[in-house]
Parts: sequence; structure tokens; C-alpha cells
Amino acid sequence: MTDPASAQEILLHKHTRREFRERMQSGELKACIIPVAATEQHLEHLAMEHDWRSVMLVATEAARLLSPEVIVAPSMNIGISEHHMRHPGTLTALPGSWLSVLFDTIRSMHQAGFTNILVLNGHGGNIAPCLGMWGQFQQRLEINLHFESYWNLLPEEVALANLKTKRWPGHAQEFETAFAMAAFPENVRHDAMQDQEDKEPLEATPEAGQKMIDEIVKQVAKYVAGMINGSNIAEIPPFHT
Repeated sequence: MTDPASAQEILLHKHTRREFRERMQSGELKACIIPVAATEQHLEHLAMEHDWRSVMLVATEAARLLSPEVIVAPSMNIGISEHHMRHPGTLTALPGSWLSVLFDTIRSMHQAGFTNILVLNGHGGNIAPCLGMWGQFQQRLEINLHFESYWNLLPEEVALANLKTKRWPGHAQEFETAFAMAAFPENVRHDAMQDQEDKEPLEATPEAGQKMIDEIVKQVAKYVAGMINGSNIAEIPPFHT
């Protein structure tokens, strides 16, 4: 369990306005992570919070490695999930409204003083809409603004060494199930894993999940560190003249 002092240092919403203002004015805070994900079905055996719980864990643990220079904004825990809406309980937003809220969140953090912002994604349905608009977001703000899905930062050799199916991220299959087993085992329904048609989740182990989580966190921290030190700068698309 995260101790309150640590959470206060890493999570934006644990700050008072004075605490946040003083940290920004001191120059201590150098980058912000905005986690985005979804609340949706994850087959019969994983809780519907899986995506946003996962990306929030990665974001906070990466920020902890870079403390006190990085802060994590609250997760956008509803995503673009229309393709899952035949399963009751799934929540979804239309791409236009979702992108508007995301841009306003980014803009708010920029107005607070951040010029290094990583939108860390934890849901596949968010990718195409973001990539379609990202250049325009960068042109509008002209800052070091990145979008990256956390599983893309998992080195291939680590994934292949720990996944029997050799496939990731998938949807509630071996990779995500192993992640949940390691990070929040209470969200895994083992009886449902045995009963459902998709048997790939049965290959998952918490040991493999922890090894992959550890490496992902390390790589996300390295990615953000590069944003801070100037070695990882987003290229803003050229303006027409």
C-alpha cells in the first residue's frame, strides 16, 4: 500500500493548491504523466477496471522512480470502447468528446507550467483517435507532448521470455491476466478462467506478470527521464507557410 506522504508527492489530486503551487514555483516538478484507459469487459475472468488500474500503477511507479520531478494526473478511466458495448457494464465515450476532454486535461497541465507531458495509454481503442489528432495537439501547444501505450515500452526479449503464447498485449489474455495476477490478484476470477471459451489466460502466472511490470515501469521512467533531460523530444509537425 502506498504511504500517504509518497502519494502526496506523486499524485496531483493529493496536493493542496499551496503545495502544488510551491512545487511548481520552485522548479522541482519537471514532467507530468496523464494516464488514459477504459472501463470495459475483460472476458469472464478480469474486473472491468483492469485497463485504468494497470496504467495508473505503471504511471505512479514510474513517477516514484523519478521523484520528486514527476507528477501523475488523475486517470481518464472511461475510454473509446464502442467495440465492447455488446457486453453490459462497459462504459464508452465518442472519439470527439473523449479527445476534447483529453486535450483540455493536457491544456490544463500546460497552463500549470508543464512543458513535458506524457499521455500514457492503457487501452487499445484510444490509440487510433489519438494518433489521428496528435500532430494538431502538438501544433496547438508547441510543447514536448508524447502519447505512448505502456506495453509498447516492454522490451520484446522480456515479453518473449515471460509469455508462453508470445502475444501481447491482447485483451484479457495471457499478458493482461499475468499483470492482474501480480498487481491486483483480487480482480482475477480463477473459476471463470476454467469455464470460458478462451483458454489463453490459463497460461498466465503472477511471477511472469511481476517481471514484465517491473521492466515496463523501468522503461516508462527512462522514457520520461529522456523527456526531462532533452534526449526525448517530440517532433512537432511543420506549419504550412
